[in-house]
Amino acid sequence: MRATVIAAFFGVFLTCTYTAKEATKKTKKAKLYVPQIDCDVKAGKIINPEFIAKCPPGCQDVKHRVYGTDIYASFSSVCNAAIHSGIIDNTGGKVLVQKVAGHSGYRGSFSNGVRSLSLPRWRESFLVSEGKPRKGVTYPSTLEYSSSKSTAVKSEPKKPEQDLKGMKSADTANTSEKTSDQGDTARKEHQTTPEPTPATEMATTTPTPTTTTTEPSTTVPQPTTTPAAPRTTAAPAKARPGLHRGRDMGSSSVHPAYASVVAAAARQVQAAQGRGQNTAMEIDSWKPGLSLFDTGFTSKEELNPKPLEPISQGNQNCKVDLSFLMDGSWSIGKRRFQLQKRFLGNVAQALGIGNAGPLMGIVQYGDDPSTEFNLKTYANSKDLRNAIEKIQQKGGLSNVGKALSFVNKNFFLDANGNRGGAPNVVVVMVDGWPTDRVEEASRLARESGINIFFVTVEAAAQSEKQNVIEPNFVDKAVCRTSGFYSINVPSWFSLHKVVQPLVKRVCDTERLACSKTCLNAADIGFVIDGSSSVGTGNFRTVLQFVANISKEFEISDTDTRIGAVQYTYEQRLEFSFDKYSTKQDVLNAIKRISYWSGGTSTGAAISYASEQLFSKSKPNKRKIMIVITDGRSYDDVSMPAMAAHQNGVIAYSVGVAWAAPDELEAIASDPAKEHSFFVDDFDNLYHYVNQLIQNICTEFNSQPRN
Repeated sequence: MRATVIAAFFGVFLTCTYTAKEATKKTKKAKLYVPQIDCDVKAGKIINPEFIAKCPPGCQDVKHRVYGTDIYASFSSVCNAAIHSGIIDNTGGKVLVQKVAGHSGYRGSFSNGVRSLSLPRWRESFLVSEGKPRKGVTYPSTLEYSSSKSTAVKSEPKKPEQDLKGMKSADTANTSEKTSDQGDTARKEHQTTPEPTPATEMATTTPTPTTTTTEPSTTVPQPTTTPAAPRTTAAPAKARPGLHRGRDMGSSSVHPAYASVVAAAARQVQAAQGRGQNTAMEIDSWKPGLSLFDTGFTSKEELNPKPLEPISQGNQNCKVDLSFLMDGSWSIGKRRFQLQKRFLGNVAQALGIGNAGPLMGIVQYGDDPSTEFNLKTYANSKDLRNAIEKIQQKGGLSNVGKALSFVNKNFFLDANGNRGGAPNVVVVMVDGWPTDRVEEASRLARESGINIFFVTVEAAAQSEKQNVIEPNFVDKAVCRTSGFYSINVPSWFSLHKVVQPLVKRVCDTERLACSKTCLNAADIGFVIDGSSSVGTGNFRTVLQFVANISKEFEISDTDTRIGAVQYTYEQRLEFSFDKYSTKQDVLNAIKRISYWSGGTSTGAAISYASEQLFSKSKPNKRKIMIVITDGRSYDDVSMPAMAAHQNGVIAYSVGVAWAAPDELEAIASDPAKEHSFFVDDFDNLYHYVNQLIQNICTEFNSQPRN
């Protein structure tokens, strides 16, 4: 009898051990699924800050463009960047991608059969490395794309039985973990008395892929694979003071609405168990958007089951992406902080927030900045005003410069709702004066295309001016010093009077000068030598040079436009500025230009381009002429070039082989050494693509701001 019991016990033990091992294997297997992406997918289109993806074979292609070396601009192809860096080859493979801040310059290079291009600056970058998970980091099995709320991508093949069992194992574990986390969150957020936020608390600017953060007062639940906007947080083991607690919640008891939702979910679980179905999968079927334990409840409004406000189209005459830098320093005091919130709520109402109109987010600054909510958090004025009312003061100093740097690097990203076609606007609220320097941070933000406005309240009195770190800080920060970008209010109690004037200014998109960058604000006309000395093969090389320059610019009928003239003794308009409004159409048109052959009359070609191209430029465009020639002209070039310069045309000359240096200097705008280039062979033209673009951008960014 005893032997039978021992044998039975041992059999049960082996069965349990085997079952546990099998479950562990399947759970691990579920974590190994890697989403597959296409060759043309750009890092900036994927919201996840860190992810592993599988690239298919055949991505080594010039049409999948790459910008940078080692660190890449976020609108580069992920897979071709990985080939360029040597992580994978053209057969494909797994790649680990990490998003990082934008850079002021990206260097092009030729590596592993891929030529990357240079770029003056971009707001977001990424790194690629071997596709192995980092220790302690959980990676998504589906990727979140900025073009839709939740986009599933292709995963590696798996059997249906494995998929179902893996889901059961993983979902059960996740449900347990999330229940624990939400319990902690509920306890933290229903404190009777809010704790003050320490002034020394540091801002976390890079979201971690293992953590799902819920922004305060967000009424729309976010997918668990999507990181929320960066927030200032304390260590996760401690209660988060101030920033992640419920706003002014008067009781530690559980809200009745929450209890009813939990009870309803429990009934569903019991019913599912009665039918012998998987609990976690049944809870998933309950969701309109997420399961119960993924909703991240943080305030009374979120627990209330009332229907959400409908998504508003908004004021379509004011399509801007707007960030308010809210002064949360101790100098403002509690009463004036409330007046500031009321002002921001009134601005939100007056703007008419909506997906087809203005979108608005708020960053609060003190010692360090943190995002209260980003552009995509709220899509109507009512929800936005309610969220503003719940913001609590951070305290600390008035570090405006640090806040501007934070916004430039972290706020206007695709992942945060930046729409690309809408101007980026920052409105800085300042009580008195900043406690750090703003000039350098403002310059970098302006050069990124951000329009900076200042609303200063209660400026420094005469006796206080010796305390101001940076005199005339407003003029050093704004896009233009004409007064359009700055409003001074004598008292916080009269702030309501400037709501309409401010709204009118930020919605006047024609005057938002800082939206114009070196890459999107020019009419560029190429004057191309088609003489007999060039030859058919070299002419194709010249056209490739023209295409390589053109594709670096943002081309549309409202951004940079491209035109081309070919000349010999005569001149021919290949296409005008208004002919093509997309980059691909322009590149196709360049490719179709046929070689003419004949003599060389460069002076007549400059006059022809001035009349046929640049006389039809838009008033707000910079007129840039790029003349390419391989020999001395049969006519005078100095007088036509001088006339073009006087009419506002910025001329660059590119000479090849037998081009005359004196003529190149005469064609070029001053200073000639920055506007003229010479190469001894057509095959070396590509060396000057990056330098030419860099010079165009340097000149653009050095414009006076009055």
